[in-house]
Amino acid sequence: MSEDGDGLPLADRLARRIRVLLISGELSPGQRLSEAAFSDRFDVSRNSLREAFRLLTKDGLLHHEANRGVFVTVPSMASIIDIYRVRRMLECGALRQAWQQHPAIKAMREAVGAAKRERDKRDWIGVANANMRFHAAVIDLSDSARLNEFYERISAELRLCFGLLNDPEHLHAPFVDMNDAIVTLLEENRPHEAAAQMETYLNLAERTMLKALERASEQA
Repeated sequence: MSEDGDGLPLADRLARRIRVLLISGELSPGQRLSEAAFSDRFDVSRNSLREAFRLLTKDGLLHHEANRGVFVTVPSMASIIDIYRVRRMLECGALRQAWQQHPAIKAMREAVGAAKRERDKRDWIGVANANMRFHAAVIDLSDSARLNEFYERISAELRLCFGLLNDPEHLHAPFVDMNDAIVTLLEENRPHEAAAQMETYLNLAERTMLKALERASEQA
């Protein structure tokens, strides 16, 4: 397959573009993906697109149903628990070793500001997008391209979890101020306290997600 300047094969680039759509919330859990529509959208052959779908299926973001096509995965409670287990390891670890002058801290502060503006407008999708940027910046503190790439996959799975819930305000609003507190601790050169705050944050977010999903399942 052809490659671009950074050495990524076409299928990997396509998979990354589709992953961005998942992270942004443009694709929903259970949604069927049309080969024809996506090949036209990205101006690629169906063979290349199928290879990208295969890569995303391997990551657990898509799944294939015989005689029906390719669908966006619907997360389970078990997958949510595993996502938050991984997030605690990565994000708390990144915060513990953070350097006070790291440029990612500025990106975290900017994401908090954006989240507050979106909260004031009651745009909960906008709040979610800003919060996702905040957490991606936390991973940037590690200065690891491999961790960044891995966290992209986690972010896509996490956004699918968001798509299952009916109350985005309850899910996103409480965490804007917690993000503010975390970045403030880093700005004050208190990385271990920031990591402890993040662990509290993620434990609460996991419980909130699981309870909301349980309620949604009962109402279905």
